[in-house]
Amino acid sequence: MERLEDGTEVKLGVFLSNTESQRAGLSADKLAALATLRLDWAA
Repeated sequence: MERLEDGTEVKLGVFLSNTESQRAGLSADKLAALATLRLDWAA
C-alpha cells in the first residue's frame, strides 16, 4: 500500500498488475505514458 501526500492510500501493485493484464486494450497514448515510467511491459 502506498500513501500519497494527501494521506490517500492506494494499492499501487494491484493497479500495475491489473493494468499490465489489460495492456492489449490500452491506447497507444496510455502505453506511451506508462513506458515513460520505465514499465518494460508497456514499451
